[in-house]
Amino acid sequence: MWTGVIPAVTTKFTPDGDLDHAEMERCFALQLDAGCDGIIVCGSLGEGPMLSQDERLAVLKTAQGVAGRKPVLLTVSEAGTREACALAAKAAKAGASGLMVVPSPIYHTDEAETVATLRAVAAAGDLPVMIYSNRVAYRVDVTPRIMEALADDARFVAIKESSDDIRRTTEIFNLLGDRYAVLTGVDNLAFEALSVGAVGWVAGLVCAFPEETVAIYRLVKAGRLAEALEIYRWFRPLLDLDVSTYLVQNIKLAEALAIGSTEHVRAPRRPLAGARRAEVEAVVRHALERRPALKRAA
Repeated sequence: MWTGVIPAVTTKFTPDGDLDHAEMERCFALQLDAGCDGIIVCGSLGEGPMLSQDERLAVLKTAQGVAGRKPVLLTVSEAGTREACALAAKAAKAGASGLMVVPSPIYHTDEAETVATLRAVAAAGDLPVMIYSNRVAYRVDVTPRIMEALADDARFVAIKESSDDIRRTTEIFNLLGDRYAVLTGVDNLAFEALSVGAVGWVAGLVCAFPEETVAIYRLVKAGRLAEALEIYRWFRPLLDLDVSTYLVQNIKLAEALAIGSTEHVRAPRRPLAGARRAEVEAVVRHALERRPALKRAA
């Protein structure tokens, strides 16, 4: 159901901390104009946990207004299952194309609890679900065995594979065949994951560099691996900015430099400053100076 490059977009704020819908419309449109295949809102990069449920639904509505027929997924990442189910039901009522669901980021569920939570949220929303497996950030590992336990529910259609272990993608295919659409969720493992069969890329640095992200994906899928790898090697220092405690600030700074967007974040985050800011800015400016000429994939 979901393939290609699907940005996990940033949420834009005004200087006063309110939602900046006009800037979100502009930035979301840049993604889609570059050839991205959908949008995921209010994930980790989208500062979802810092937004109220009503704010998340408002961001969803803005993305829907830009995306047209392309899918827009809302991230569900709540501490409690009851709250997650409530948000899933609201997303369905609001016309979301689907949900990206994270097990509780606060309580670290065991295997049985993880299965029960994911089943409950899927039932509450009754929408297609992308399971977000990210043991690094959330310390709950949605393993292939858990995916197998959920496979009898047709609402579970995709996996955002973010275990940080490239072997996991092949393990999913070996156990489950093509039961799930497997999308890579780690920017600096994207070429590797796509090369072993991932059908999509839930991307972060795409927010600042949409054309290059789409080009890599399309070249890999066209079998033009050498051309894709050349772009990927240029992109790699930027992609490393996604794998950081400061990924939100890193990518918003990259957006400011590459597409003229803003760096406003929700507290307790603050924009990058000092040596850390200088380091990230140097990476982005170096990449901008050496931006590759892109070749169109067939």
